[in-house]
Amino acid sequence: MIFRYLDFSTYVINQSNISLLIKFPAIKDIWIFNCTEGCQFNIVNQNFKINNLSKIIITDLHIKNISGLLGLLSSLNLIGRVKSLHIYGPHDLKYYLDLGKKYSRTNFNYVVYIHILKTGLVINQQGYRIYSLYKNNYYEFIMIHSEHSGTFFLEYAKKNYLVPGPLYGKLKKGSIFLLPDGFVLNGNNLTSSNLLGDQFCLLTTGFYNRTLLENAIHSRIVFLL
Repeated sequence: MIFRYLDFSTYVINQSNISLLIKFPAIKDIWIFNCTEGCQFNIVNQNFKINNLSKIIITDLHIKNISGLLGLLSSLNLIGRVKSLHIYGPHDLKYYLDLGKKYSRTNFNYVVYIHILKTGLVINQQGYRIYSLYKNNYYEFIMIHSEHSGTFFLEYAKKNYLVPGPLYGKLKKGSIFLLPDGFVLNGNNLTSSNLLGDQFCLLTTGFYNRTLLENAIHSRIVFLL
């Protein structure tokens, strides 16, 4: 089964044998947490382009989380994928993939980068950051979406005879300028309100600890049990 996670809505999942798919509104790529049996079929069935998959995060090496991984990688190879794929997981994931390719006598025509999960920043891309927390042989994840500046009122700036250039970028960030004649130019008056970021905590176990709860206190929580 695959579960869609779209446009930063909040869901609580309490179900075994599940993959979590993340489609961010601001970027084309899709990411998935865990790769259960038939994962590639469900991605296509939900009208997502499988070739847009750019990142796979494996929370642990339990068979329920990796049973569909080799099949998904083979499917990407069959459709002629050439762009690289990034996989994040525990240390022994590399050996599992090597043995799987050797057993099936399969090589991929695209580059697969294996990243070993550890406590700290794991992914930092276009304003989206994922941190992993390692505790008692399992990983928890915190996903943060940075605050974005509001829309700059271009036409309003032109009507006030502001010449396009680096000044626009400063004003969009809310900078304030004092002109020689004493006029105050406030960037906040030329942009819409900033878009607040968001924070989500992905829990993969029912056993919690103080560090995890402190990090998740201001998060919306998604369970992967």
